[in-house]
Amino acid sequence: MQDDGESEEDDTWQPIKDWLDKHRNGTVVYVALGSEVAQRQDQITELALGLEMSQMPFLWAWRKSAGGLAELQDRFEERTRDRGLVWTKWAPQPRILSNDSVGAFLTHCGWSSIIEGLQFGRPLIMLPFVLDQGLNARVMAAKKVGIEIARNDEDGTFTRKSVAESLKMLLQDETTGNIYRREAKKMSAIIGDENLQSHYFILFYF
Repeated sequence: MQDDGESEEDDTWQPIKDWLDKHRNGTVVYVALGSEVAQRQDQITELALGLEMSQMPFLWAWRKSAGGLAELQDRFEERTRDRGLVWTKWAPQPRILSNDSVGAFLTHCGWSSIIEGLQFGRPLIMLPFVLDQGLNARVMAAKKVGIEIARNDEDGTFTRKSVAESLKMLLQDETTGNIYRREAKKMSAIIGDENLQSHYFILFYF
């Protein structure tokens, strides 16, 4: 018998699944930046306009951070409705990432999100903001499982153009995209191996 929590998750998942299943395999960008860090309005605006500029299908799990004041640009959802879905409720991230239509994961590079993305072999489009996220992004870039959205070296800002270019590089440039997809799949075989993870867990604690 299914408990209330499982029923609620299924109710949330079904409309997302229906939307994802309308798209070809490997074409959707899943966007999730977490809810712990408050993004500035200019950052959210540039990200939204970059997604729009890319002309690529996207699913954005949009959750306001604690104390966050940033809003999506007026009419953004209306303008992108034909190929984008902004999901404002809790999102079942592992289920989304496991769907074959998802071709890349645009993430803030928190370690849990990196693990979940690579567990399903999804290459990363990385937009770190604070703490260890920048270091995580550099390690993943060196492993060629993700690309970091270019920023201004002086003030750390990024533009809608750099967002759109990163999406296209990973999902439309066959040469570059194949490299990152291949390496992400290799990483998936390691991260998704429960026996291997248990082995390392035992070595670490004992």
